[in-house]
Amino acid sequence: MKNTLIVIPTYNEADNIEAIICETLLINEDYHVLVVDDSSPDGTGNLVANLFEQFPNRLFLETRPKKEGLGRAYLHAFRWALAADYKFIFEMDADFSHNPQDVPKMELHLLADADVVIGSRYVDGINVVNWPLGRILLSLAASYYVKFFTSLPVKDATAGFVGYKAEVLRAIDLDAVKFVGYAFQIELKYKAWKKGFKLKEYSIIFLNRAKGQSKMNGSIIWEAIYGVVFLRIQSLFKRKQ
Repeated sequence: MKNTLIVIPTYNEADNIEAIICETLLINEDYHVLVVDDSSPDGTGNLVANLFEQFPNRLFLETRPKKEGLGRAYLHAFRWALAADYKFIFEMDADFSHNPQDVPKMELHLLADADVVIGSRYVDGINVVNWPLGRILLSLAASYYVKFFTSLPVKDATAGFVGYKAEVLRAIDLDAVKFVGYAFQIELKYKAWKKGFKLKEYSIIFLNRAKGQSKMNGSIIWEAIYGVVFLRIQSLFKRKQ
C-alpha cells in the first residue's frame, strides 16, 4: 500500500500551482500529489505537466472536461486514490491558504488517534489571517449552524484541509454524495462521523489567498444552508427504516 496522497483541485491556479506542488513534494519524498484540473483556461494543467520530469512517479494530473465544482473534483480524486491503493488521502487548496508544512503533523493523528483529521481554523480560537470580518462571521455562523442541525462534533465543519484514512472513503458511498461546494465538506465529515469513524481537529492558521481569484459564490453558500437540513432529514429517515 502506498502511503500518502495530497489532492489539489484546480481551476485557474496558474499563479500558485508550481509553488504549492514543489513545496509539498519537498517535505517528504514519500508524499505524492494528484492535481485534478477542471480544464483551466489559464494553462494550470500545462504547468503541472511541466513538473513531471522533476517529480517522476510522485506527481499526477487528472484533467476533467469542465468545471463542475470542488466536490466533483474530489470525488474523482478519491476514486483514483482508492484504485491506486493509498493509505492516507488529503484534501488541500492550491492557493497556500493551507500550509503544506501542516500535512506531516496532521498525518501523525491518522497514525495515532483519528480516522479523519481536520485542519481547523476554529478549534483553538479564530486562526484566520487577512479575511474580511464578514467572511469570518459567515464561516463561523456556518459551523454553528451545522452543529445545531446535525450535532456533528466539529468546530470547523466547512474546513477544506482534511486527511482521510482510505478505509473511511471506502466505507462512504461516494456515488451517493450529493453536494459540490461547502456542503460537500460538511457531507463527507458528517457521513464519516455517522459511520462511527473518529474525527480529530488539528489547529491551523488559515491564510487568505495572496494570488489568484476566490471561487466563493452565492450558490455555494445556499447549497450549504439547505444541504445541512437535507443531511439531517436524510439521517432521520434512514434511522426509521
